[in-house]
Parts: sequence; C-alpha cells; structure tokens
Amino acid sequence: MANLTSHIHCQNCSMAALCLPYQLDQEGMNRLDTIIQRHKPLHKRDVLVNAGAPLKYLYAVRSGSLKSYTIDDNGVEQIIDFHLPGDLVGFDALAEGQHRSYSQALETTMLCEVPIVSLDELVIEMPSLRKQMMRLMSSEIFSSKQLLGTLNNRSAQQRLAHFLVTLSDRFKARGLSSISFRLTMTRADIGNYLGLSVETISRILSALQGEGVIDVQNKLVNIIEPARLRELAH
Repeated sequence: MANLTSHIHCQNCSMAALCLPYQLDQEGMNRLDTIIQRHKPLHKRDVLVNAGAPLKYLYAVRSGSLKSYTIDDNGVEQIIDFHLPGDLVGFDALAEGQHRSYSQALETTMLCEVPIVSLDELVIEMPSLRKQMMRLMSSEIFSSKQLLGTLNNRSAQQRLAHFLVTLSDRFKARGLSSISFRLTMTRADIGNYLGLSVETISRILSALQGEGVIDVQNKLVNIIEPARLRELAH
C-alpha cells in the first residue's frame, strides 16, 4: 500500500481542483508536492487529531470522509463538520496554533499531510497558493455561517432537506453522482449536526420517501425529485 500511495501527486490527483493545487502552474504544483507527505490510511473511528493538540499539519482528504466535533465540559459531543475528498482539515487551529476540535474517520480514509511551517513559507512565495488558501478559508467560514442560519431559522424538515441538498452539491463538485450517494455518517451523527433527534431524522426520511422525493435503502440515498427536495430546503 505504501508503494502505491507514494506515487500519487498533486498533478494527477482527481481532487486537485478542490484543494490547494487549484490554479497552480506546473512549477507551483511541483513545489507544493515536495512538502506534502502521505498519511497512513485511517480506518473507521480512528482519530486524526485531538482538540488541544498543537498544529503541525493541515490534512487534505484524498478519499473517504471524516467528522469534526467538540466535546464540552459535560462530555457532550457536538459535530461541527463533515469532510469529504478535496476538503482540508485543520483550519480551526490556525488562529491559536492548536486544534479546537477532534477529527475522526467515518470510513477508511486516505490523507495528505501538509506541514504548516513549510506551507507558510510557500504561501509567502506563491501568491496563487495564498489566494487559494484564502478561498478555502472563506468557503469554510461561509459554510459555518450557513449552518447557523439553517439551525436558527428552519424547521426540522428544512434542515434535513438542506443537508441532503448540500451533500448532493458537494458530491457533484467532486465528479460523483448528485442523485445517488451513500451516507457515511450515522443518523445519530446527522441529528447531532442538525440539532435533531435520531427519531426525527428517521421520521422525516420516511416521510420524504413516502412522498416520492427520495428513496432510502440503509445508507444509500437516491434523490428522485431533486427540484422538490430543493424547494423543501427553503
């Protein structure tokens, strides 16, 4: 496995357009590739980073998925994000130099490690890389604000419909099917993320299936009426 993954480079990675190499020329990609390290595969439930750990790397998801979450003083977990291929994990640590949340694999996951010290040096020397870093951070901030708006202003059905629409759009951006995909997170995870109970998630999924909007078979979701689902999300 190590020999196979060592030959994966930025220029031939299918997620390059969503990650740090976006809009870099060949020389820029080569320079970025020299600092990137290939992380050993994570298996389901493996923890990538712990809250409070010092920032050493940003992690680019090559395949698989993760969830990021916090744990309060009472031991209550709150999921704050789900990471898909092309996403970067670790932006929350940039402000204070230490991770503010935990990140855990939802399935077998492959990652690239980007040493933060080396990345800082490249960002200074490469304006296009700096611009992409800003774009990625801006996107993460927008997603966080969008989640707050979803939780504060929408009904339970709207929250779940919005979650499914957002996942659909994210899969489409990765060249995957936007109408048929597998949920790697549990219903409990989805409920935690959206501020809903597992029972509410199950009830709404059943209702949407009964209305012919979606079809759910275990973790496989097929969106039968995409336009209708988008209407329900607003």
